[in-house]
Amino acid sequence: MAKAPKVVKEEPLETQLWKAADKLRKNIDAAEYKHVVLGLIFLKYISDAFEEHFAKLQAGEGEYAGADPEDKDEYQAENIFFVPAEARWSFLLAKAKQPDIGTFVDGAMDAIEKENPSLKGVLPKVFARQNLDPTCLGGLIDLVGNIALGDAKARSADVLGHVFEYFLGEFALAEGKQGGQFYTPRSIVELLVAMLEPYKGRVFDPCCGSGGMFVQSEKFVEEHQGRINDISIYGQESNQTTWRLAKMNLAIRGIDSSQVKWNNEGSFLNDAHKDLKADFIIANPPFNVSDWSGELLRTDGRWQYGTPPAGNANFAWLQHFIYHLSPMGKAGVVLAKGALTSKTSGEGEIRENLIADGNLIDCIVNCPAKLFLNTQIPAALWFMNRARNNGQHPRKNEILFIDARNLGHLINRRTRELSHQDIQQIADTYHAWRTGEGHYEDVKGFCASVSVERVAELDYVLTPGRYVGLPDEEDDFNFAERFAALKAEFEAQLLEEAQLNQAIAENLAKVKI
Repeated sequence: MAKAPKVVKEEPLETQLWKAADKLRKNIDAAEYKHVVLGLIFLKYISDAFEEHFAKLQAGEGEYAGADPEDKDEYQAENIFFVPAEARWSFLLAKAKQPDIGTFVDGAMDAIEKENPSLKGVLPKVFARQNLDPTCLGGLIDLVGNIALGDAKARSADVLGHVFEYFLGEFALAEGKQGGQFYTPRSIVELLVAMLEPYKGRVFDPCCGSGGMFVQSEKFVEEHQGRINDISIYGQESNQTTWRLAKMNLAIRGIDSSQVKWNNEGSFLNDAHKDLKADFIIANPPFNVSDWSGELLRTDGRWQYGTPPAGNANFAWLQHFIYHLSPMGKAGVVLAKGALTSKTSGEGEIRENLIADGNLIDCIVNCPAKLFLNTQIPAALWFMNRARNNGQHPRKNEILFIDARNLGHLINRRTRELSHQDIQQIADTYHAWRTGEGHYEDVKGFCASVSVERVAELDYVLTPGRYVGLPDEEDDFNFAERFAALKAEFEAQLLEEAQLNQAIAENLAKVKI
């Protein structure tokens, strides 16, 4: 009987592209190479969008009758970047095999920035560097040219946007610790967004990295049949290279990034959105930062709940977020787990004030280990909600604790991620608890709704494990029974070894005789 042919599962397009692009990397560091690859993907996106609209204008039918395909205003009216002739993908593709292709690509980036002020200072000009082999660059142009087959702008934007986002994650993994500076793992971003549900209003991230929080917020609205124009985004980033990635990441999704600002002083010293009151804040600030200029800001008006220590920015970030929340605003942020218990330098008092005086803490989620690329420091998610104080919150005198340490799965030896089922489980639990519309109940080892009075009794420590207890199977553990079984097992092993030693001794005695 003939064997059935083996079915080979084809890898997703983005995985195939990543492997091919990584082979071309050769001896270039991932940190440097990412700007080459992501820059080309971005260039392909804006060129695709431009050339599709160019064809419509050239055809001159209907509303486009008499239109000039080289008129910039025709593209601005459709929110499409104008791409001059020397920067169009077809032009670069024709030059891909030439030894000076890097110069042509750098020139294309310059030309696009000159024609589109919103991209000024954003695009990488790294293609003529000596360590980038022209043959490698030509191969990358061919590779990227195969992305988003078809003419539809929507398809092109969706596929290229997905590939851009996937490559951001892969480069972050390749860079390891440094990669975590610009990229928050996808599953964490998805969980924050799923819990906050930013359907409508102002979304703010004052340490926005490469813009993943904004992209996921827009995806959330789309997936729930909302209107993208109902949300507007505001951001700030102190690392200029990372800010450039964010601007490209948002542009490739068609997201307005005009309010995503850069300055090298950062959000504490130079708040780019001083007057903003956001409906949603979604952020992953760097953990335990000691050089945040705390000494210069001892009397800052943002420290409503206590002056944060100069040696650790965790509670400065929390209060910065709270300062920027609207009266009904909600925040979901990542912090080092130590902030749940720390009492050093007044941090315990600030935490107490946030709970007892501010009544702002809605939910704490204890995260699994190994979720973050740049640190092994354990992390927790804090959800804060100003609506707790307006009488509309059914659990305004309780805090929900979720212990998710046992969730997630390893994607390599060093990194874990949450599955869609894990994210759904956590988010559904929170929504059922917060709204009172679904069925919520405490689950030992996973979640517990705890009164603020009980939290006060435990000295305002916010570690979920203190409140959720052990799972039933662990809670029912009979120590005496298990100890007796282990003792019997150990004694049996000793007896077996004694019998074996006796047999050996008897055999040796016989040999001597």
